[in-house]
This record gives sequence, C-alpha cells and structure tokens, in this order.
Amino acid sequence: MSKITPDLGKVSRLPLPADDPGADDDLDSALLEAREYIKSYDWVRRIEGEYFGYGAEGIIYIFLFEISPGKPDVSRWIWVLVGDVPPAYMPGDDLETPYEALDGYIGAMDEWVEAARQGKSVAKLIPVNVPANPANAEMLSGRLKFLDEKILPLLQE
Repeated sequence: MSKITPDLGKVSRLPLPADDPGADDDLDSALLEAREYIKSYDWVRRIEGEYFGYGAEGIIYIFLFEISPGKPDVSRWIWVLVGDVPPAYMPGDDLETPYEALDGYIGAMDEWVEAARQGKSVAKLIPVNVPANPANAEMLSGRLKFLDEKILPLLQE
C-alpha cells in the first residue's frame, strides 16, 4: 500500500491569526486537548508541526499533527479529532483531507457502536473512553449520525 501525504492546502498551520478573541478560546482548548491526547502515546517522540483542519464550535475539531515517531511503523502525520465526541487519532498515511479523517473516524466509531450494541469485544477496535455497553453505543450513535449528516457534507464542499 502506498503512503500519501496529507494535503496541506486543506489545513492551516497553527497558530492561526486572531480575528475574534472569544472564538480562539474554544480552538485553543480543543488544540490543547488534541495535543495532550496525541502526546499520551509512547510512539510520539515530539510534535513537529500542528495544523487546523476544521472546527464546529463545541461539536468537533480536526487537527493534523506532524510528529517525530518513536517507532518505525508509525506515520509522521496523525489526524486527531476532539470535541463533544470521544477523542481519537487517525494515521495520516491514507487520509489526505479533514473530510477523509472525519469519514474514517465515523466509520471506525460505527464499528465500535455496533460491537457495543451486540455485547461483542471492542478490544481490536478504535479506543473509546467509555464502557462498551448499549447505552453508550446509543449516545455515540446519535453524535455520529449528526456528524455524518450535518458536518461531513460541509467538509466535502
């Protein structure tokens, strides 16, 4: 499988210029959450670059990190999604744009939802920071449906 490089024309290098000081607070908080999330993995030696891909205030933020990998099989490009959803990373080797990162996130989380609904193991699925049970699956399912129907089409344009 060939590796691709994310399309840097679809993201903005951080920090962004401040044109609305109040709006920056949400973005700053989301960036801090994403940064701490990705740095929690032992395969990240350090962050080399940070890019903003998309943000829907209070709902979801998509960032692209260029990292110095601590293991040879780790991509140097990692998408991180945070917000009112479980935080997650998506390797950037196969995902070029914020749209592709969100679409991959929704697909991976849908697999988790289906397994949690059926009481199956989620051990080999995307990690989610809540117990895998039907109630949590239904809550996440509603958020994923919103992302799929309302946010994903905005990124496709």
